[in-house]
Amino acid sequence: MRKGFFILLLILSLNFHYGWTQSNLLNAKVPQEVGIQEDENSSPVAYGYVDDRDILWQKTIWEIINLNERINFPYYYPTINNGFLSESRKSLFRVLYDNIKEGNITEIYSSSYFNDNEKLTFEDLGEKLMMRNLSPEGIEKSNAGEEVTDNDYNEFTIESDKIEQYLIKGTWYFDKRLGELKYRLFGIAPVAPDVSSLSESKKEQKDALVPLFWVWFPDARESLANNKVFNSKNSSQPITFDHMLNSRRFNATIYKEENVYEDREVREYIYEDALRQLLESEKIKSLIRDFEQDMWSN
Repeated sequence: MRKGFFILLLILSLNFHYGWTQSNLLNAKVPQEVGIQEDENSSPVAYGYVDDRDILWQKTIWEIINLNERINFPYYYPTINNGFLSESRKSLFRVLYDNIKEGNITEIYSSSYFNDNEKLTFEDLGEKLMMRNLSPEGIEKSNAGEEVTDNDYNEFTIESDKIEQYLIKGTWYFDKRLGELKYRLFGIAPVAPDVSSLSESKKEQKDALVPLFWVWFPDARESLANNKVFNSKNSSQPITFDHMLNSRRFNATIYKEENVYEDREVREYIYEDALRQLLESEKIKSLIRDFEQDMWSN
């Protein structure tokens, strides 16, 4: 009897929680009411204050998030922004792009060092994301002296489905006041084939991957906190992009660390050997991870 009561209580609590978190799904009288909720905005994950004197050790690293890995799929899908799934469900690229366009994200740069002379505007992204050139038929008409119309042009655009990777820049640091190793993310960049290669074969596109732009992560946190990621384990509990990235819910490979050799990449001193490059990446990761253990074992 007692066991049955607890099971009933659990079912009722789950149903209540499900109804509350599914954005009016169970209470909607017409389809247009699904997704409407009173408080759609979430706050970014709060950072505690860290005094420079409390940082005993730190190291800045650059990593690649490969979107072909299943664990990283939440950052890739949905690839088509047609609103059929949900008006609130967007890929990470679409969230960044839309908020840059709306002026919510302004700190965008051409490199991960975020220098003032490398700052970009939304208009600057046009040549990186879109290209328009004459089709073969248009070239023939132009050579023959015939009038060329808009229909004789091919247009190529970088959309969510073209994003292959994300590059991230962050710092691991040891907080001596808390006595623990922590991570802080500072930059993120979507990586896609160069727009000029979209008319080429898939292999040529793979060989032409470039970071489209770098976003200063603190400036994007408010926008990322207002957009949810689909939770495949429990669709009633979506997670914000800000929470996902800050909690490092992704798999990434280190491709560069700050060093005396002008921050050279791993591939610059280990040539054409993917296995050794991966082992070097794991070595850097182990040195960072072991630092905290070494602090307590000495």
